[in-house]
Amino acid sequence: MTSRLAASASPYLRAHADNPVAWYPWGDEAFARARERDVPVLVSIGYSTCHWCHVMARESFADPDTARELGDGFVAIKVDREEHPDVDAAYMAAASAFTRSLGWPLTVFTTPDGRAFYAGTYFPPQPRPGMPSFRQVLAAVREAWTVRRDEVVQTADAVVGALRRAADATPAPLPTLDALAAAARAVLAREDREYGGFAPPGAGMGTPKFPTVPVLRFLQAPALADAVPEAAAAAGRALAAMAASPLHDAIDGGFFRYATRRDWTVPHYERMLTDNAGLLEVAVDAGDEGTVHDVARFLIDVLQQGTGGFAAAQDSESWIDGVRSEGGYYARDAAARARLAPPALDGKIVTGWNGMAIGALARAGLRRGEQRLVEAARWAADAVLTTAVDEQGRWHRAWLDEVLSPAPATLEDHGLIATGLLALCAATGEVAYAVRARDLVDACLADATAPAAPAGPDPVLAAGGVPADPSPADTDHPSGPSAIAEAATALWLLGAGERYRQAAASVVAAHAVRALAEPVAHGALLRVAATLTGSPRQVVVIAEGGDPLVRAAVTLPADLTAVATPAQSAALADAGFSLFDHRQPDRATVYDCRAFACALPVTDPAALD
Repeated sequence: MTSRLAASASPYLRAHADNPVAWYPWGDEAFARARERDVPVLVSIGYSTCHWCHVMARESFADPDTARELGDGFVAIKVDREEHPDVDAAYMAAASAFTRSLGWPLTVFTTPDGRAFYAGTYFPPQPRPGMPSFRQVLAAVREAWTVRRDEVVQTADAVVGALRRAADATPAPLPTLDALAAAARAVLAREDREYGGFAPPGAGMGTPKFPTVPVLRFLQAPALADAVPEAAAAAGRALAAMAASPLHDAIDGGFFRYATRRDWTVPHYERMLTDNAGLLEVAVDAGDEGTVHDVARFLIDVLQQGTGGFAAAQDSESWIDGVRSEGGYYARDAAARARLAPPALDGKIVTGWNGMAIGALARAGLRRGEQRLVEAARWAADAVLTTAVDEQGRWHRAWLDEVLSPAPATLEDHGLIATGLLALCAATGEVAYAVRARDLVDACLADATAPAAPAGPDPVLAAGGVPADPSPADTDHPSGPSAIAEAATALWLLGAGERYRQAAASVVAAHAVRALAEPVAHGALLRVAATLTGSPRQVVVIAEGGDPLVRAAVTLPADLTAVATPAQSAALADAGFSLFDHRQPDRATVYDCRAFACALPVTDPAALD
């Protein structure tokens, strides 16, 4: 039994602290121990709301005999993929060399310097047709390491070499609007007109369906409105299909992780902060008021913690009549649920994911005139700004119960929290949020052509020569490059300077070839490209709170809508946000800028269009 995981900032690691497996957390100590013993390393990656992670933990990691085999022949490391997304991405890319069935739990065997030589996902306690047992895998890996070491090392070298070659990006010009329109049409060609959402041609009923939020946000990009007028409508149809299906929890609000069937039935019942924050953004732009309300109440009433931050997820499993039940709680009606303990939350506060929720709630609150949503966003922002930064000014990836994770904030974290703070500034007019956002982005732009988090790559991976994920894709939320490009674009729209547009364009150009070829996997990056390629619309409202001009102006379709009082506008201008220069009128006024030109100021709500 080990206590190395007990004080972790990860609920997932804490849940394994009492296993008979002598787990190490991710870090140098584990690999140093493997080198000292000359044994391979098991890197077991999962997260606290993952159903099959729970199953493998009960079947294998809680078994004393399995733990004994692990201890005799391996050093075992437990990783929360949400705490160390770069580690997860690197090993997921490596695992693709060994299995086509990628997912979690992710089971990776590495050399003592961290290079993968075999990987899989879930392994059962007893062999099944086409699937060895976990203990059989352990025995085979140990035998290969002992008897055929040269082959193992060659395999590890080959995987590393392949990933390095795949990481060589081919820079390209910024995509044209025609190229982006073609990418959007390629996505639309996959629309499932029978059940909504998107699926490969000829997909059977057993095809899983995911919300694919970054793709929906790309289809809603204002720049595509004229070039591909059907794009936004398809996003709205997908959202409506999900909202009318079992993927949507009509009692507590919010959406489950994915459906295992093409018609959005038989959900995988965990509810993620990332999915729901993203779908709130989709609902705001789709004008789906019911879904906006439902998702916002789930975020605030279920996921928001007493400190202000948002929990990472809610579990799919709960205890019902003394038995662990996957989805059983969600199958009950409201009265029956009230008599049950709800599924547990993964209570860790992830910096970047909170940025997504902050931005979504700020935009929804501004658009709907609901101050409660804006205040929830402000509460979370203040929690992140005071807790995610240590005494040395270093940003961290996550925290739990005021215990900071040792994992530094990633590029994704910097970009997502900066974008959320900028949306909050736009909704409240408070310059401090914009200044902190600019600082976060600036910290990543030491090399504007290749933005990186201040902490740099993971030191353990770097020491072993393990390359990062060669193709950062936008899965359920923006990747690191997409997130920082989005934040830089938002700063540019707010008037922070042309260099931010140039930085965003450099990121897009570096990944444009792959993104245009695989638009379903790069929706967030393509949305940034659409904003940069199109002719943005910026709407600035200078008014005191409650003015009817505000309510009329915030509903206009725009790339940026910002509201501030005259005093706040002056402070933003003084802080270097030129969009607010000379915009301190003596009466409520709307400034509408389109295609880099501004119309005459408007003071009458009836004159807005």
